[in-house]
Amino acid sequence: MSYAVGVIAFVVALLLSVMLHELGHFATAKKFGMKATRFFVGFGPTLWSTRRGETEYGVKAIPAGGFVKIVGMTPLEELDPGDEERAFYRQPAGQRVIVLAAGSIVHFLIAIFVLYGVIATTGDPLHASTTLTVDSTTKCVIADPQRATCTKADPPAPARGKLLPGDRIEAVNGQSVSTYDALRGRLQASAERPITLTVLRHGTATQVTLTPVPVKVDGKTVGKVGFYPRVEPAPVGVLAAVPKTFTTLGTFFTSTVTALGDLPHQVSTILHGEPRQNGAASVVDIARVSGQIAQAHVSLADRIANLLLIMAQVNFFVGIFNLLPLLPLDGGHIAILGYEEGRRRVYRWVGRPDPGRVDLLKIMPVTYAVVALFIGLSLLLIYAGIVNPIKIQ
Repeated sequence: MSYAVGVIAFVVALLLSVMLHELGHFATAKKFGMKATRFFVGFGPTLWSTRRGETEYGVKAIPAGGFVKIVGMTPLEELDPGDEERAFYRQPAGQRVIVLAAGSIVHFLIAIFVLYGVIATTGDPLHASTTLTVDSTTKCVIADPQRATCTKADPPAPARGKLLPGDRIEAVNGQSVSTYDALRGRLQASAERPITLTVLRHGTATQVTLTPVPVKVDGKTVGKVGFYPRVEPAPVGVLAAVPKTFTTLGTFFTSTVTALGDLPHQVSTILHGEPRQNGAASVVDIARVSGQIAQAHVSLADRIANLLLIMAQVNFFVGIFNLLPLLPLDGGHIAILGYEEGRRRVYRWVGRPDPGRVDLLKIMPVTYAVVALFIGLSLLLIYAGIVNPIKIQ
């Protein structure tokens, strides 16, 4: 699987997630009898469309998501004669909340089903262990850790042709090793010095002698031999995967809240040109990571599982973000609806007349400010993803 395949897979999965988000709004609106006049994939000029009943379905030129047009989303919208009773803003509050939240609910469902599938089939991805078993060897030892491919200047990998996939390393120079970290430490400390590895190959102990190549990493010279260890997620059964899915979602929630709270620091890091380790990421960063995963030296099943795990995380984050109580997000509309209903009940309790709906014109300046902030932050993250990408540890 190539780098490009990973990037394309992420883009397609992201667009599909956005369309399912809009389908959530569309399906619930139709269920409650609201009038949805348009359901389109993409934005910009229309490439193709067809009408089925009262709804126009189509594809637009810019594949950047999609949209659903529900009549009467706000009282500010002009309605055609006969549409008044089906306008969104005239429907019961409970139904409107369901329609507004349906997009995020779809993202949560995607995250749940994808995550369960990964855990049930490949194990717990958040508790994987690096083993002493050789997964594959490389053609060279890459001198620059920022590169992913060999160049003519890179020395051949000492492990090439000597270590075989499936070999389990049990000792270095006669001293047993029980963890990959211990093995890596011994290899790094043996730059340009021959070492003998005892490997278990097809049930038989075999001696392999090689000399680690010196490579500069963070200003230090370390030895490398050019092989990738096998990474094995902790096994989880089909039934045990159910609670594990939701505990993993709890971890996603914690990391999402942490990332949102750390956003000012992330912006400061970008503006000062400091290295980005984790945190806020743009589609450019995530697409790059997806490409790197697609060409990683692990099994195809592991690469697919990791790509699916990224999509589960992205969908969960988008679902949470979309529920933030800020216009124009769905969460902002839900917050206004909740405020209107709460105020109506309080007024009724004290014997005062219904104050009516919130005047959206009064809060439009705040909405414009939020939109400008989102656009500015998105452009900043995209810029950082291009010139200062997140370094995967």
